[in-house]
Amino acid sequence: MHLTTNGVLFQWCGGLAWTRREYGLALQAAETGRIGCGFITWKLDEDASALDWLLDLAPAQRPRAVLLSFGDPGPYAARIRRSGAALICQVQRLEPLPQAVQAGAQVIVAQGAEAGGHGMNALDGRATMTLVPEFADWLAAHAPETLLLAAGGIGDGRGLAAALMLGADGALLGSRLWATAESLAAQGAKELALQTDGDGTARSPVFDILRRKDWPAPYDFRAIRNALHRHWEAQIDALRAAPDAARAVYEAGVQAGDYGAAHATVGEVVGLVHDLPGAAGLITRIDRQARALLR
Repeated sequence: MHLTTNGVLFQWCGGLAWTRREYGLALQAAETGRIGCGFITWKLDEDASALDWLLDLAPAQRPRAVLLSFGDPGPYAARIRRSGAALICQVQRLEPLPQAVQAGAQVIVAQGAEAGGHGMNALDGRATMTLVPEFADWLAAHAPETLLLAAGGIGDGRGLAAALMLGADGALLGSRLWATAESLAAQGAKELALQTDGDGTARSPVFDILRRKDWPAPYDFRAIRNALHRHWEAQIDALRAAPDAARAVYEAGVQAGDYGAAHATVGEVVGLVHDLPGAAGLITRIDRQARALLR
């Protein structure tokens, strides 16, 4: 229907050595051999060697889908399509949507600012509730064959059903699948998520600065609003100017598994996360809930 357990895995890839290692492990673990890979597009502009390696693999080992987000997909789109992979583009505002469609995206992901991790900042970001139907209307008029997925704030069958009613063809779940038994997120971070409601996250550059992540200005990072974040969220300029002491606190927290300092990457949907089930069971549950509501 809209969510499946067919073995497709999307993973934001790092450098070449990291990608070789992690992609190989993912390919071995996939029962169907059907996996995908996601890239941060502005990082590809700096170094595309990982994508080059991936697309040069033997056909049976190549990704079935490649997801690009946070930048212009144009320079990479034609080669991705020639490799046989479906091109998926994640977009946060209406303005870059035509660019993604012109690049040949078969699937568009409309990412609302409610989403966890990286996304459009609070000034420029859009809410999923309004972003999805606006995307759906534009695609219906200009690219009706292009599929649309909703992302950001969707964590149960109600969210999936709502996304479908707004015009999406399905949903891309991040935070909810992060909080599953198979997720590689630290157990302490998952347990903190179970205790956190939707008021307990914030979007800011704080954790990017602490982690030495040089993200461009339109984007920042949503995570649980812990004590270290609260301390610095109103002092961004000071943190940028002199980050060393705060980085030491953050890095000590990571080493100790102390999530008063280390980050836990989840979106606003964390308030709907009350258990850590297996991923397959969770998808079945969400699908069942959505079908019942849509009847």
